[in-house]
Amino acid sequence: MGLLSEGSPLTWEKTKSLADHVRKHGIKQFIHQYRQLKNLTKDVLYWGDEVEYMLVKFNRSQHKAQLSLKAEPVLEKLQEKEKLSPDDHPSTWRPEYAAYMVEGTPGKPYGGLMAHFNLVESNMKLRREEIQHLLEEDEVPLSLTCFPRIGCPEFTSPSYKPTPQEGASHSLFFPDNVIYPGHPRFRTLTRNIRQRRGEKVAINIPVFKDKHTKSPFVEDYQPLGDDGEGQRAAKPDHIYLDAMGFGMGCSCLQVTFQACNITEARHLYDQLTPLCPILLSLSAASPIYRGLLADIDCRWTVISQSVDDRVKEERGEELLKNYRYRINKSRYDSIDSYLSYDSVCYNDIDLVYDKELFSELQDAGIDKLLSQHIAHLFIRDPISLFSEKIDQDDTTDTDHFENIQSTNWQTMRFKPPPPNSNIGWRVEFRPMEVQLSDFENAAYVVFIVLLTRVILTFKLNFLIPISKVDENLIAAQKRDSVREGKFYFRKDVLTGSSPPEASECCGERPKCCNIEDEYDLFSVDEIINGKGSDFPGLIPLMNMYLDVIDVDVDTRCTVAQYINLISKRASGELLTTARWMRNFVAKHPSYHGDSVVNEEVNFDLLELCRKVSAGEASCPELSPCYSSRTTEDIPPAVIKAEAKLQTKKQANMTHDNRASNSLKATS
Repeated sequence: MGLLSEGSPLTWEKTKSLADHVRKHGIKQFIHQYRQLKNLTKDVLYWGDEVEYMLVKFNRSQHKAQLSLKAEPVLEKLQEKEKLSPDDHPSTWRPEYAAYMVEGTPGKPYGGLMAHFNLVESNMKLRREEIQHLLEEDEVPLSLTCFPRIGCPEFTSPSYKPTPQEGASHSLFFPDNVIYPGHPRFRTLTRNIRQRRGEKVAINIPVFKDKHTKSPFVEDYQPLGDDGEGQRAAKPDHIYLDAMGFGMGCSCLQVTFQACNITEARHLYDQLTPLCPILLSLSAASPIYRGLLADIDCRWTVISQSVDDRVKEERGEELLKNYRYRINKSRYDSIDSYLSYDSVCYNDIDLVYDKELFSELQDAGIDKLLSQHIAHLFIRDPISLFSEKIDQDDTTDTDHFENIQSTNWQTMRFKPPPPNSNIGWRVEFRPMEVQLSDFENAAYVVFIVLLTRVILTFKLNFLIPISKVDENLIAAQKRDSVREGKFYFRKDVLTGSSPPEASECCGERPKCCNIEDEYDLFSVDEIINGKGSDFPGLIPLMNMYLDVIDVDVDTRCTVAQYINLISKRASGELLTTARWMRNFVAKHPSYHGDSVVNEEVNFDLLELCRKVSAGEASCPELSPCYSSRTTEDIPPAVIKAEAKLQTKKQANMTHDNRASNSLKATS
């Protein structure tokens, strides 16, 4: 969720009056950090995952499943190990937006050994067990992207009624009591986004039109206490949602990488960006909102709309008069620019950025592309500020910078090292939806981490115009995009060199960038598994990489199982979670073909989700049955053997050359 500062939250009016103060000092803090750490290098890759869980209560006598609002006491218990043993704990726990959510990460990051891939699933299982140990018999932690009946009456336990005329969100469906109570940031964000926008957030997602779905699909919100705002904001044939909780109350799966240096971090940021829509499509897991089947499979647009604090002038609905910028996207959306100079030709979107802050960054010696990136983030206002954090030492604190940075929730995040730590430059991969089982989540994490190694070793090039990445992100969220969608992707990923004019443009996109012939439309299957001699496919490239490096048998077997899951999801042989859920609903005897997912359907669906998560039920159409070799510890012999390769620079260079030569020979 981002920065969790302690203190007393300020009103929106006070926060607004201090917006320039936060931006000014946030830039100074970044400049100081950049100067101190721009040459920081790290020899070993560190990485880690974040899994968000929902606490679900099953009332079997009433055939009802609800979200359990006990995250705060559960978190207090979960965090005890970390407090008692700060240097030695298996998992780390943090609060999330809703009082039914907890976020878990490994207790310490994984390192550069291939054998660390064999630890991921085991640690995820441990995290799930840690939560379960603190719950009642009728409660379970589910790694569920979206609770199907979120916003329906009594969707939580205990249940509360919404307060559409008061409180933080003014929602017709989502009570403020569902917001995590243990930290004031979450309620403050909710209130300030609404007040800055000047109205409630308006989330409209297309409803799935089944045989008996009302047409046009229009709801009456007056019985819920609507004063007319909801009726005006809701679109026909759309599911209307009106609170930040509908987006930030979803769960996701994220991965953060530590790069060797700032240059490598910027390179990975760029190369992973075109993959964001592909992995979003592959991980699609959220087809139901407010008890209604939607005509989308992913949460991304829901979250994007749920935190859209732009006023009408900024959205382009009125002429600019009182505000400085017309801003094309919500603060939760895809990125708008690449960061490496090899990528300049592909920055084809007009970037909106603060010119004064940009000049200050450039005067401090920061290059044009990075200066534009930071100045673009800083067109946003801070939307949560605490009285104790107003005045800071810009040489030691970074809270003002992180205030803006951490509330730009984009598909990729470029993360400077935190002050007073041994952490390097990092990149966060943010688009994936969370899966039901630990095996599936581990598969997606290992896939993207392994892909970063293949990118760097084979010097792969995935760059396409940013505008095409945006089009892909829209396509990725459509129903059954894995099987039916087409995505722009680079045709020749083995060409690592950039157009010669790119290196001479000092950050400006040259008019002579002739890149239209570099990309084409592909299916997800073709991108992942290959398209004959026309395109190698990501998994064949991964297998080639695995063939030329030293890896123990157990780890190779586990990685092969994970890759196989991704391959079969891409080909359509295995279903996405979203399609699996749709099929379940369609076949349920209590579903009437009207797009409504009632309590009984919801209960049976989540009961099956629970069994899949616990390994009590096999769903061969969703995930293959494997005997996992995941482990809690790396065998000492493997550590010794692989550490030799990791700690010798010459060995690493030999390894890279060997892999590159193998690729060249094959191609």
